[in-house]
Amino acid sequence: MLHSMSTTVETASERSAAEVNEEIRALWLRSGGTLSVEQREEYQRLVLEWAAAAPEPPKAA
Repeated sequence: MLHSMSTTVETASERSAAEVNEEIRALWLRSGGTLSVEQREEYQRLVLEWAAAAPEPPKAA
């Protein structure tokens, strides 16, 4: 499912990393592979949201 650009700020606890990743993919698809300045700002926000929502990898013993 493709999403339009979100105009609301959602915290990481509201969306899963998979949901945010889907929005990142949709942004790239809509852009045709080249992001405008506004789209780059949205991409950066989404990547930060994705990183906050992504589960942490197991720590090495």
